[in-house]
Parts: sequence; structure tokens; C-alpha cells
Amino acid sequence: MKKQYIIYAIIILLCVVAVGCGVYYEMFIKNDDIIYEPSNIISNSAIDNSTTDPTQAKEDFNLLFTNSINFQNNRVESIKKIDETKEIVYTVIEEQYEEEGKYTINLNVPVINIQSEVAQEFNGITQQVFLSKANDILENAKEYTIYSVDYTAFINNNILSIAIKSSLKEGNGAQRIIVQTYNYNLGTNEKVELNQVLDSKQVNKNEVNKKIEEQVSQASKEAEALSQALGQPIYKRDLSSAMYITDNVRNFLYARNGSVYIIYAYGNTYETSEMDIIKLD
Repeated sequence: MKKQYIIYAIIILLCVVAVGCGVYYEMFIKNDDIIYEPSNIISNSAIDNSTTDPTQAKEDFNLLFTNSINFQNNRVESIKKIDETKEIVYTVIEEQYEEEGKYTINLNVPVINIQSEVAQEFNGITQQVFLSKANDILENAKEYTIYSVDYTAFINNNILSIAIKSSLKEGNGAQRIIVQTYNYNLGTNEKVELNQVLDSKQVNKNEVNKKIEEQVSQASKEAEALSQALGQPIYKRDLSSAMYITDNVRNFLYARNGSVYIIYAYGNTYETSEMDIIKLD
């Protein structure tokens, strides 16, 4: 039970600190602009940004998860942080739990260290989606379970973009991959939508929609062929769904060198590891 209590304690502490620090800062600390310089520039593995191959795009995406923030030499200013000693995104939980025959858990869970309602809403989603599952496994695992959580974060043009990915395998069940992304304007303290990023990059949305359609259709054909060859069921994409247009994209990462990854992680809703990644350079 000690392990469960540790995670519960961290969740409660995060909530209390977020509220307490915000109130304390507003009441007692002078409201001066904070000049925040990146202390570390994280260099990810070399990525060929020219690729249009969906498989390569997925491999590139998976390489981004370094459990760190990449400032890309951006200067970040006027940020009110919850903890002034930490980065604006940092690993709040870095733990491994293992019990023979029951579970192996590897957690790298981030927190957004910014005093704002939007940032705290994002943190709440992280706790609900990823930490709650870890608690459930620790308390209730009936079959051997492998669970991992990793993240990546980038800053481009004053936009903080974060992706958190978990992988879950319970007993003989199918592997499930969940991806949650947060995109946040550091200047306005507002959420950022994909179309806003595309407009700022002067990208033609019709061309993006065409690329999404082509690559998802290709992935669907390949998945169906594999399913027939192996004689096993596989997640079936609904190619007529409105989710495959930029207006409705909710999961995306504004990443290294300004590349944009549109993420269709079907495991967010279903028990599958199927995932389509559309990379825009």
C-alpha cells in the first residue's frame, strides 16, 4: 500500500501547491515580469524532416520522447511559475514499480509549472488520465501488467507544446497506446488550436487535409492487409469521420524545428496500439 500512498500524496501535493503558490504569489510578491532563460537545450536524435512516409513519421515521433523540454534557443519571458526553482515543464514523478507476476510500471510524468487556469487544467487532465491508471494497477492488478508514461515538450514562437504518451499491456490483452497533447500560448495564457499554428506557418489547410486523407487511407489498407494475413482483428479506421480534417484535430505536437505532428492515437478511445502520425514540415 505504501506505493499507492506515495502517488496519492504527490497528486494531492500538486493540487495544494498549485493553488497555494498562486494565492501567495498574487498577494505577497511584487508582480514584476520574469525573464526566464532556458538552462538546457536538449538535442534530440537527428530527424529527417523531409520525410512523407507515414511509417517514418511515426518513428520520428516516438524518438521525441526524452522526458524533457527543448527550448530550441527560444527566450521565454514574463512567466509566473508555481515553483521558481523549476523549469516551466519538469518531471514531477520519475518512478519505477515492479512486483513479480503483477506489474512493471515506469513513470515519467510532467507538470506544467505555470500559474494559470489553463495550465492547471492541463495538469488535472494528466493526473486523471495517467496517474489514476498507475494507482489502479498498483491497487487492483489481477494480470501481469506493463505500464509506462513518457513525455516531450517544445517551445516554438512562444507556444509551449507537450505530448504525453502511455503504453499499457494487461495480461493477454491488446497493447493500448494513449497520447495526450497540450498546446499553450505563453504570451496570452490561452490554448492553441492546430489551425492557429498552420495559419502562423502559412500552411494551406486544404493541402494538409489532402495529406491526412492520403496517409490515413494508406495506413487503413496496410492494416486490413495485415489483419487478413494474420487472421486477427485490427482496429478499423472510419475514413468518413470528420476527425480527419484540421478543424477537428485536437491532438498535435508543435515540435523540433517547427515540425507539426498530427496525432491520431486510437488507443485514446479503444484498446489498440494503432496510431497514425501526419508530419508537417
